[in-house]
Amino acid sequence: MKDTPISFEIVSKKIKESNLENLGSATIREIKKLVDEIEKESGEKYIRMEMGIPGLPAAKVGVEAEIEALKRGVANTYPDIQGIPELKNETSRFVKMFLNIDVDPEGCIPTVGSMQGGFASFIVVNRMYKEKDTTLFIDPGFPVHKQQHKLLGLKYETFDVYDFRGDKLRDKLESILSKGNISGMLYSNPNNPSWICFTEKELKIIGEMANKYNVVVLEDLAYVAMDFRKDLYSPGRPPYQATAASYTDNYILFISSSKAFSYAGQRIGMMIISDTLRKKKCSDLKRFYTSDNFGHSMIFGTIYPLSAGVAHSAQYAVAAMFKAASDGKFDFVDIVKEYGAKAKIMKKLFVDNGFKIVYDKDENEPIADGFYFTFSYPGFKGDELLKELIYYGVSAISLAITGSSRLEGIRACVSLVKREQFPDLEFRLNKFHQHHPVN
Repeated sequence: MKDTPISFEIVSKKIKESNLENLGSATIREIKKLVDEIEKESGEKYIRMEMGIPGLPAAKVGVEAEIEALKRGVANTYPDIQGIPELKNETSRFVKMFLNIDVDPEGCIPTVGSMQGGFASFIVVNRMYKEKDTTLFIDPGFPVHKQQHKLLGLKYETFDVYDFRGDKLRDKLESILSKGNISGMLYSNPNNPSWICFTEKELKIIGEMANKYNVVVLEDLAYVAMDFRKDLYSPGRPPYQATAASYTDNYILFISSSKAFSYAGQRIGMMIISDTLRKKKCSDLKRFYTSDNFGHSMIFGTIYPLSAGVAHSAQYAVAAMFKAASDGKFDFVDIVKEYGAKAKIMKKLFVDNGFKIVYDKDENEPIADGFYFTFSYPGFKGDELLKELIYYGVSAISLAITGSSRLEGIRACVSLVKREQFPDLEFRLNKFHQHHPVN
C-alpha cells in the first residue's frame, strides 16, 4: 500500500462505492461527485481541475445591471423569447467590435448557456435537409455535446484535428464533407480541452469548405478573446478574435457569459446566427415546424419549447457587460489573463515532475497558456493516470471522453486552483514522481 497524500483506504472505498467501472469514461460531473465524497470523508482538499468553472468574481458591471433590473420589477414579466432589444443590439455591436463581423440584432438570441444554444442548433441544423443528418465534431471537444447527440438520437462523426493542422485540414474535411451527409461542423476556439487555437489559414479552410458543401459552421466561442498571445481587447480595432465567420455566411456562433465574464451562475449565453442563414428557407424544415424559415424555426419552433426564453434580469446583465466592453470601459480580457498566468506556472510544475504536455503546438507555434492544458505521464494510459492521481489529491478528466485520439492524456482546468495551493500541488506531483520513476 502506497504512502499517498490522500488515504489509500478512503479513496479505494469511494471509487468502489461510485460504481464507476472506468474513471476514464466518467463524465465531468461524475468525477466531481466522486472527489466531493473523498474530500468530505478524508477532510483533505483536492487540487480541483476537473470542472471548467470560473475562478474569478462575476463581472461587477453585470451584477449591478442585473440588480437594477430586478429592482425595476422585471422578475414578474416573461421576456420575449428572442431576447430583449438592449441585449440583441449590444450583442450585434460586441460581435462587430471584437470579431469584426456584421450581424443584424435579429440574429442575436439569448440561450440558457451556450449548452442550450448548441442543443437547439443541433436539432434545427440536422432538420434542414433530409440527406444531411450528421454533425461533424472537429475534436477534441466538450464531451457534453456528444451526450446531447445521444440524447436526441442524432448521428455524428469525429476526428482529432491535431493530426490535421494547417493545409492537411482541407483534405481531411474534403474527405468527410464530400459524402454529403454532414449538416454542421462544431469546434471550439480557443479549444476545450486542448487550448489549441485555429490559425487564420485553418479558419479560412473551414469557411471555404462550409461554402462548398453547404454545411453550417457551429463555432463555440466560450473563451472569446482568451488567446493571450495577442492583445484582443481593442474594441473596433485589430487584432480581432479569429473566426470562420470571416470566410462564410453559413454560421452560428456561441458566445458564453460564463468564462470571459465569470457569469456562469446565471446560465446565459448568446447564439449569433448569420443574416444569410437566419433568412434561409428549407422546405424540409416543414416536416417539423410551421415555417420553412431557419430563424423562425430556431426561435419559435425550438428555443420556445425548450425553455420559453432566458431569465429576464440576466439578459440585462449581459447587455451591460457587452456595452461596457464595446465602449472601452471594461477590459474583460485583462481580468481573465490570470488563467494564463496560472497555467504557465502549473504546466512547469507538471513538466518538472516527469509529466508531458499532450497538445503543445498551434501548427509550429507553442500553444498559449490559458484556461486548460493537457498532460500525460510515461507508462500510463489516460484512464489509469486519472485514477492514480485521485490518490494523490489531484482531479481532472480523461481526454478519452473529448474525442481526442491521444488516449494517454488528461485535461486540467486551472480556474479553481488557487495560487496558495501551488506548493501543495508541487508536493503531490513530486510524490507521484517518486512513486512512479521514469526509466
